[in-house]
Amino acid sequence: MNLSDTQRKYASRIIFIAIITVAMGQTVVFAILGPLGREVGLNEMQIGFIITCSSVIFSLFSPIWGRRSDVMGRKPVMIIGLVGYTVGTVFFASTFYAGLNGWLTGWFLFAALIFSRMTQSLVMSATSPAATAYVSDITDVSNRTIGIGRIGAAHSLGTILGPAIAYFSIISLLAPIYMAAVMTFLAAIFVMVYLPALPIAKTTIVTNKKLRYTDKRILPFMVVGIAMFTGFSVVQQTLGYYFQDKLNLTAEVTAQQVGIAMMGSAIAALVMQLLVVQRFGWTPFRLMRVGLPFMLLGFIGLTLGRELFEFVLAMALVGTGIGMSAPGFSAAATLAVKAEEQGAVAGLISACPALGFIVGPMLGGALYQFHSTSPYIVSAILFIPLVLFSWRMRGRDRV
Repeated sequence: MNLSDTQRKYASRIIFIAIITVAMGQTVVFAILGPLGREVGLNEMQIGFIITCSSVIFSLFSPIWGRRSDVMGRKPVMIIGLVGYTVGTVFFASTFYAGLNGWLTGWFLFAALIFSRMTQSLVMSATSPAATAYVSDITDVSNRTIGIGRIGAAHSLGTILGPAIAYFSIISLLAPIYMAAVMTFLAAIFVMVYLPALPIAKTTIVTNKKLRYTDKRILPFMVVGIAMFTGFSVVQQTLGYYFQDKLNLTAEVTAQQVGIAMMGSAIAALVMQLLVVQRFGWTPFRLMRVGLPFMLLGFIGLTLGRELFEFVLAMALVGTGIGMSAPGFSAAATLAVKAEEQGAVAGLISACPALGFIVGPMLGGALYQFHSTSPYIVSAILFIPLVLFSWRMRGRDRV
């Protein structure tokens, strides 16, 4: 694209900041959603269903926003996503506020939470594909994996900082969510004012054929991405219940302890993305082959753990794995398609976590009601074929 090297570095940093704020907000929600849901009388299945519904919307609209960014430009779509995330987060938190105060109860509260979360997902799903496509536009084959890795690093850093905000749950369980909304709004203004706009003529060479998940060029990577985030979502959705029940904690302390575990996971992911992805220059295939077994070990550790330290260590293993596997499958998919398909493939990549979160939360809630360790045993079993598949790709390490 028509950006100088200095402008490219500048743009990368701005996108880095934007992704950090979104990741912070998402991490805060997952850190406190379990105890917050219990405070308003929701059970594990209901909370999981809320996340599932929002994930359906995200997975449907993320590819659409990716294609729209090919037409409208990356920057406008990114701004839409950030502003929409801000408004949607306030709406979601305010609905919980009504529940905590008894203004909404029972099925009316449940329906309102589903609607608010789905509305939020519809618009916030614009941010990630636009950001990924922007990075693809300003990188080439030689540094695409590094560029995608920076997005992963931004997400990891946001996941580290998000639990720090969760500590404000001491004031109120909703305080961290409102704080995340404010920071995302500031990020939207920052992107609006400072992010260089790419020439639309360079990003709107749209093909007549719509890129699909089943396209043979990207299908293996889509399968890895969806399965990976399905297992991860099972763990993430049930971690609050697991901590509260295993460690006998209050709702407020649970939010803090889950925040610590998620922070450990995010720190491990960030180290991998800065050290292995940025410095070692591993191929996407090698990143997946090394990363997926670490996630498997983390799930086993959660099953066997008994103390907070053991749970934090297990989540660090999960973070180590996802820190390599996520940029691995993402970069592999972007390298498999043409330049004019980058917006479309970015939308599909961004939808993979959401597709995983369609099944994962409901499955995790159901498994947890059966037995507290069932979610982590099933996640481990799910990852065994992924690990075997990644080892079959050893011959592509030089790609």
